[in-house]
Amino acid sequence: MEDKPLTWETLSSEIAYSCDGFDVVRETVRLPDGAEVDFDYLTESESVVILPLTPDGDVVVIEEWREPVRRVNYGLPAGSVEPDDDDRRTAVARELEEETGYEPGDVTHLTTVEPANGFSDAVFHYFLAENCTPTGEQRLDDDESIRVETTTLDGLLEAAESGALRDGRTMLGVLYYELFQG
Repeated sequence: MEDKPLTWETLSSEIAYSCDGFDVVRETVRLPDGAEVDFDYLTESESVVILPLTPDGDVVVIEEWREPVRRVNYGLPAGSVEPDDDDRRTAVARELEEETGYEPGDVTHLTTVEPANGFSDAVFHYFLAENCTPTGEQRLDDDESIRVETTTLDGLLEAAESGALRDGRTMLGVLYYELFQG
């Protein structure tokens, strides 16, 4: 069987819709068979997702209202990598403090994923933050409603198994850590 090319050729690209947090890009592409079609996708900046552990081994988690699913979501702190961040660890420290008031000790990269690369260019960089202490100041964005709690890793795993944990970013981070690091 002959290997057929899979690469698409981008003929044009424009921002179809823009708002705080993301844009929708509309492209005209040429498929390997020569057909020209429009393709839309969501584009956003890279993000960090943080698995923060206290010195006692508890996990710092947040409860946050998520409008698209109309419920409070239980999960790990996360946020965008900003253009002026020295590196992703800078984003980890900033986002952890802004969302929870905790400051990280040691920070270790766990993995990087493209969670929905069929319709988004989102990239999540997962980090383990150890020895986190509540010595910072929570500074929420205008559109954030967040409550901070601590739980155990076992509690998060039980929530994942029972279906109580629904946030995909958190599910992946917790299960990755348990499978490969724990």
